[in-house]
Amino acid sequence: MSIFSKTASLFLPLFLLCIPHLSAREANGLSALQPANQPFTDDLPAMQQRTAIRVLVNHNRTNFFLHDGRHQGFEFELMEQYRKHLNQEKKNNQIATSFIYIPLPFEQLLPALIEGRGDVVAAGMTITPQRRQLVDFTAPYLPNVQEILVASDKAKPVDKLEDLAGQRVHLLRGSSYVDHLRALNQRFKQAHIEPIKLVEVDSHLQTEDLLEMLSAQVIDYTFADDHIATIWARLLPNLVLHRTLQIHSGGKIAWAVRKENPKLRASLNDFIGKIKKGTLLGNMLFQRYYRNTRWIKNPLQPGEQDKLMRVRGLMEKYATQYHFDWLTIAAQAYQESGLDQSKRNPSGALGIMQIRPTTAADTMVAITSIEQLENNIHAGVKYLAWIRDRYFSDAEILPQDRLFFSLAAYNAGPAKVRRMRDKAKAMGLDSNRWFGNVEQAALRLVGQETVRYVRNILKYYTAYRLAFDLQDASQAAIKEQTSVK
Repeated sequence: MSIFSKTASLFLPLFLLCIPHLSAREANGLSALQPANQPFTDDLPAMQQRTAIRVLVNHNRTNFFLHDGRHQGFEFELMEQYRKHLNQEKKNNQIATSFIYIPLPFEQLLPALIEGRGDVVAAGMTITPQRRQLVDFTAPYLPNVQEILVASDKAKPVDKLEDLAGQRVHLLRGSSYVDHLRALNQRFKQAHIEPIKLVEVDSHLQTEDLLEMLSAQVIDYTFADDHIATIWARLLPNLVLHRTLQIHSGGKIAWAVRKENPKLRASLNDFIGKIKKGTLLGNMLFQRYYRNTRWIKNPLQPGEQDKLMRVRGLMEKYATQYHFDWLTIAAQAYQESGLDQSKRNPSGALGIMQIRPTTAADTMVAITSIEQLENNIHAGVKYLAWIRDRYFSDAEILPQDRLFFSLAAYNAGPAKVRRMRDKAKAMGLDSNRWFGNVEQAALRLVGQETVRYVRNILKYYTAYRLAFDLQDASQAAIKEQTSVK
């Protein structure tokens, strides 16, 4: 059995969940499909006969996401253009080919394609020699991707890469950006230039999250693919794109197909050849999709730091009592209220932890007078711990995912998170992992709110952790210098 094998029974619910709305004529055409629980690997003519092409995608905030219950994003827009292109060539008596979008974690996309559980991967995938051994790629629709420097407009100005010597650059742990920056530091070393200080952040975050942290002036510098930076510079203020300062260029992004599907590849290549390259990004209406988004704020500004210091002792006390990192509690409180005990919500939630009096008074928490700061913090942390221990204590759930699930349940309620996990399992995803798995089911069930809630807390936690780690390092350096003297 292939290492990529999945049980066939998982494919049926996944397939059914992802079928788009079809007309009656198109729906009747689906009767030509092979049984949905049997993966198939045949080429374009058979796909057209079945009137369905399955597109394997990965949810992120640029390429494929849900907006008002509808698919949107860069890759989705391109695939929809290809669908129209393909159906223009059909004969009058042919039923139009529908596209079925199947979201999966990024690392599962190629295995699913190879096993016949999808027909094309459209996920901003870079062509690499290792991937070429497994699948075929179309001609690149983004043929010269450059990894460019993006800075906050408050950061120290830079004119050349050497100006980054000694500066802190934040990149996603395990990303290609890290490898390329390390290679640059090797060149700096050979030239006797001080290295760039590489700071790797949680790999659950995405490039878009780092750009949002730049915009909020939480961090100063990062590197991003030029097309992603271009899109997000339209949405986020305070970003400076240094297009000539690159740590890598010549990357090629393309769609992946099976090696035994040359006709599908040829059809996709024909479409790619007709795309007007200059309009690829210009036609993306991302401003509309994210118009009402509440972007994160900088929790490290002087006034915000003062608020944190005033509640630090209480947060440390109750985080320790209930076995949390106190910075996690601080990040959650910042997401909930901006650390504002006076905040009141029309739903009845109040205070720094935005907990309802009825919830706090329930026997599971049993804390009253939550209009008082200490009681509010105690009640919120105790409730979060109760959620964790009551609903997410399975040994199969890793500690960090227990936390992510608990935060999601604090926001949406334990019953909804249970439904999210059930739906994730039905979609063939890992119901014990939040990022890339249950969060995809959450998008379908409740939209963006809970997904953004958990992700924002991770961003605030990252900001706090980076700041305190830097402070600790500075104090250690001062102590060492003092001891030497």
